[in-house]
Amino acid sequence: MHAAQIARAIELHRQDKLPEARAIYQSVLKASPRNFDAINLLGAIDVQVGEHAAAVEKINRALKINPNNASAHSNLGQALMNLRRYDEALEALLKAAALDPNHINAHQNRGDLLVTMYRFMDAIEAYQIVVKLAPDHVKAWCNMGLAFVGRQLLNEAVECFNKAIAIDPKFAQALNNRGQALRILGRYEEAAQTFAAVLYCQPGYDYVPGYLFNSQLYCCNWSAYYDNRAVIAAELMAGHAADNPMQFLSVSDSPAEQLVCANAYTAKRHPPHEPVLWQGEIYGHTRVRVAYLSADFNNHATAYLMAELFEIHDRSRFEIVAFSFGPNDASPIRRRLEQAFDHFVDVSGNTDVEVAKMIRKLEIDIAVDLKGYTRDCRTDILSSRPAPVQVNYLGFPCTMGAPYIDYFIADRITVPEEHHAFFSEKIVYLPGTYQVNDTKRKIADETPTRAQAGLPEAGFVFCCFNETYKLTPFVFDVWMRLLAQVEGSVLWLLDGNASVAPNLRREAQARGISPDRLIFAPRLPLANHLARYRLADLFLDTLPVNAHTTASDALWVGLPVLTCLGNAFVGRVAASLLNAVCLPEMITTNLAQYEQLALELAHAPERLQAMRQKLLTNQLDFPLFDLARKRDHLETAYLEMHSRTAKGLPHGPFEIVP
Repeated sequence: MHAAQIARAIELHRQDKLPEARAIYQSVLKASPRNFDAINLLGAIDVQVGEHAAAVEKINRALKINPNNASAHSNLGQALMNLRRYDEALEALLKAAALDPNHINAHQNRGDLLVTMYRFMDAIEAYQIVVKLAPDHVKAWCNMGLAFVGRQLLNEAVECFNKAIAIDPKFAQALNNRGQALRILGRYEEAAQTFAAVLYCQPGYDYVPGYLFNSQLYCCNWSAYYDNRAVIAAELMAGHAADNPMQFLSVSDSPAEQLVCANAYTAKRHPPHEPVLWQGEIYGHTRVRVAYLSADFNNHATAYLMAELFEIHDRSRFEIVAFSFGPNDASPIRRRLEQAFDHFVDVSGNTDVEVAKMIRKLEIDIAVDLKGYTRDCRTDILSSRPAPVQVNYLGFPCTMGAPYIDYFIADRITVPEEHHAFFSEKIVYLPGTYQVNDTKRKIADETPTRAQAGLPEAGFVFCCFNETYKLTPFVFDVWMRLLAQVEGSVLWLLDGNASVAPNLRREAQARGISPDRLIFAPRLPLANHLARYRLADLFLDTLPVNAHTTASDALWVGLPVLTCLGNAFVGRVAASLLNAVCLPEMITTNLAQYEQLALELAHAPERLQAMRQKLLTNQLDFPLFDLARKRDHLETAYLEMHSRTAKGLPHGPFEIVP
C-alpha cells in the first residue's frame, strides 16, 4: 500500500535530502504504525544526523517487527557505536553479517567499530571482506589503511590509501590519511605534497593547513614561512580548524592564541563525555593512587626523563600505576619501566571507555596525562572524568583547553603569573623547574674523534640537535652571521629526512656561508648520542619552540646551552632548565642579545670551559638533576591536589615552597 511512498523517500534519502525523506517516512508511519521500512529508515536518518539514542529506540522497534533484517541490525550497530556501547554494537553487526554475509555495510561498520576498539587486525579482516565484495569500495580501502596505521604497519597503510586515491583521486580523507602515514614514516616532503593535494581537492579541510606547514618545517622548507604562519593564525582566530594544538606551537608564540586553538580542538575532537564516572566519592586509601597515562613507555624522550622518578616514588605514601597504550618495543627502557611501577597495565588493546572504567574501578585518586595532544594521545580516556584529579604534565607544553583536566604543572619561568589566564587548567608551581630528569642516563665512555663525527679537526663548534621542525629562518639568520664572524667555526645539526641537508645548505649559501660549514650528525643510540655532545663548544637554542629534553641532554653532558626567552611555555623551557643549573647568564631576552652573547662566548673559550666544569662538578646538586628533591616537590603537589578534593574544595592554583 505504501510501497510507492517508501520508494520515493528512499530516493530522497539517497540524495541526502533528509528532511524530505523523513517527512514521507513519518507520513507512512502515521497511516501504518508498524511499517518496518519507515521505522528502520527513520532510525537510519537519526544516525546520520547524530540523534543516536533516538535511532536505537526506533531500530529496536523495527526489529521487533522484523528481527531478521540485516540492514536494521547494521544500522543499530552504527548507532550503538556512536553511543560508545561497543560490545552491543559489535553483537548487532555480527548478527547483520550472519543474516547476510554479503551485506557490505555490516562488514564496513564492523571494521570501523573494531578500529575504535583498537582491534586492528580484526578490523583489517572485516575490510578485506568488503573489498572482496566491492573492489572499488573507496572508504573500505581508506579505513583499512587506518587499521594498518594502528598496527604500526605504515607501508601497508600507504598502499591502502594509494588504492583509495587511485579509485577516487579527489578523496580528501584518503589523501589526508596518506599524508599522516608518510609523516610517521619520516617522509615529510611526500607528506607535504599530499597535504597540498588535500587542500586542492577540498580547501579548508580540518587541520591540514597546519599539517602542510609542519611537514615543510620538518624539511626546513621555508619558502613561504612567514605567510603560512600569518594565514594559519588568522584562520584559526577566525574560527576555522586550521591547525591542531601541538603543531600550532610552531605557528604562534601567543599564549592567548594557543588557548583559542586548544579550546576549539577539544570542543570538536575531545569534548566531555557522559556518563561521568567519578561522582564525588572520597576513597580514603592508605596510599594515594597515582596513575600515569602514556603511549611513550618505550624508547621515547618522556620515558628517558621520567624512568627514575617512577622507580623512586615514595611507596609508603603512593601507589603508582602505569596505563600504557603505546607499542611494546621490547627495548631496555621498556623493560625497566615495566618494573618501575606497582602496576603496569598494557591497555593498547582496550577502548577509551574500557580504560576509563579501569581507572574508576581501581579508584585512582590522581590521573596524570603525559601525552596531552602529542602523537598517539588518547585524550578521551579522561573525558568521562574517571578520576577525582586529572593532571596535564610534561608531555604537552601548553594548555589542553579541556574542562576535565584540572591542573597543569609548571614553574615560575615557564608560566609567569600573568599567563594563568591562558590555561584552562589551574597552575601548580614547582620550585626550580617543572621538569624531572633521570640521573641514570648512560653516556658512552668513549667520545668519538672529531673526524669520526665528521667535524673539522680545529675550529669552534656551534651545535643544535633540536628536531628540524624547530629550526626557523629568523634564528638561522643569526647562526649564519655567527659563522661569518667566527673564523673556522661550523654549525653541527641533527640529520633529518633527505630534504633537510640540501635545503639548509642552500639557505646557508643564500646568506653567504659555504654549505660545507654545516655538519649533519646521524641518529645514534642515546648513550652514543650523548657522548658526542662533548665535541661541541656551545649549544644554540631555537625559537619559537625551545629545546626541552634536548637541552637537558646537553646540560647533563656538560655542554653550555644558550637560549632566548620566548613568549609561551614552549619557548621558555630552556630558560627554566638553565635557571635550574645556576646558569641564568645564558638566558637572553631577545635575538640581538642572543647573537651578541654567542659571539662573545665563541671568543672566550675560558668562560665556556668554566661553565662546563661547573655543570660537571655540581651536576647532582643542581635542582635540574636533584631527582630526590624534585620527587618530593611533585609528591607534595599531588598530596595537596588530593587533600583539596578530599575536603570538597575547588581546584585552584598553588605553589610548592622548597
